[in-house]
Amino acid sequence: MNFHEPSTEQCFFLIAGPCVLEGRQHTLDMASALKDIAERRSIPFVFKSSFDKANRTSLHSYRGTAMAEGLDILAEVRSTLNVPVLTDVHEARQCALVAAAVDVLQIPAFLCRQTDLLLAAASTGRTVNIKKGQFLAPWDMRHAVEKVKSIPQAGSVWVTERGNSFGYGNLVVDFQSFPHLRKTGCPVIFDATHSVQKPGALGNATGGAREMIPTLARAAATCTDGFFFEVHDAPEKALSDGPNVMRLSEFGQLLDELLLIWRVSRNAALKE
Repeated sequence: MNFHEPSTEQCFFLIAGPCVLEGRQHTLDMASALKDIAERRSIPFVFKSSFDKANRTSLHSYRGTAMAEGLDILAEVRSTLNVPVLTDVHEARQCALVAAAVDVLQIPAFLCRQTDLLLAAASTGRTVNIKKGQFLAPWDMRHAVEKVKSIPQAGSVWVTERGNSFGYGNLVVDFQSFPHLRKTGCPVIFDATHSVQKPGALGNATGGAREMIPTLARAAATCTDGFFFEVHDAPEKALSDGPNVMRLSEFGQLLDELLLIWRVSRNAALKE
């Protein structure tokens, strides 16, 4: 499929899917359900899921599928459902292989300053979504963006806010971050689910405050171009990030609220 940059003139765009691949059928079912939810609201949609979660808390945590199997599943989602697909890359050597199966390469927050990884992702010509590190000032994201844009064949670049470390085991979102990120000249995305993580809170796994996802998302609807949500049909059974993923059955209603806030705030801004 040909991937076209989502337009944000009429609506925000949506990146959504389960944190990690949990098998072929589950992935296809989730992608189909999310596509339907987005299409009924005319929201540009990108499916996301990771074939590998390389930064799990515990050595024994589920990481995902083998790379070859995972990319095959993502490529099937892309071709069968005709939706663009996003996944993470963790090492420079992965980028070319992953780019053959997906439309957007995502740089995890912990790796947002890794020069070789950023350059390798840019060299594929795919869109690159850089997550702002929990440790990074928003104005310093320009350096990551400049690295990607230094490659002549680089595609589009997106930047994603996902909260900042606030002491141990907690994240906060500073909404002053958004205008600084916008100065990069890139579309700005809000990751509403990773922003409610409680790193290490479960002892051998990350906890989260799922009930806070709608609150943060509503606040961000006034200042973002796109949303990133991890979504699962049964969060209690999710193999990764269960405490901070959005429940599929509640997702459509939240999107309706976000659309209303986004459009009212955009209309108000245009009248100023």
